Amino acid sequence: QVRLVESGGGLVQPGGSLRLSCVTSESIFGFSSMGWYRRAPGKQRELVAAISSAYRTNYVDSVKGRFTISRDNAKNTVYLQMNSLKPEDTAIYYCNAFQAGYSYWGQGTQVTVSS
Repeated sequence: QVRLVESGGGLVQPGGSLRLSCVTSESIFGFSSMGWYRRAPGKQRELVAAISSAYRTNYVDSVKGRFTISRDNAKNTVYLQMNSLKPEDTAIYYCNAFQAGYSYWGQGTQVTVSS
């Protein structure tokens, strides 16, 4: 069973930064893509950023230029660097890994942007 463990969430003021980490129990070489999703209160879950095994990235329009997804294969870790955070970025952020038709999820980490 693949396990994903997120960390790095917390409370930050508007304009601040956070870096989320997602460590996998298996080598990330085996995943065709990995990504970060978020669910804000009262809203549906949305894809925030994704990175493929070929290092191709994509982002939701609302975070372009502010968030950066990256991966460290040696550490089996995917990161989400979040800069210039806004109150509307407040949500639970989930790590996702896709492999051979299966989608795996972490438990989520809370990000709250508030003054």
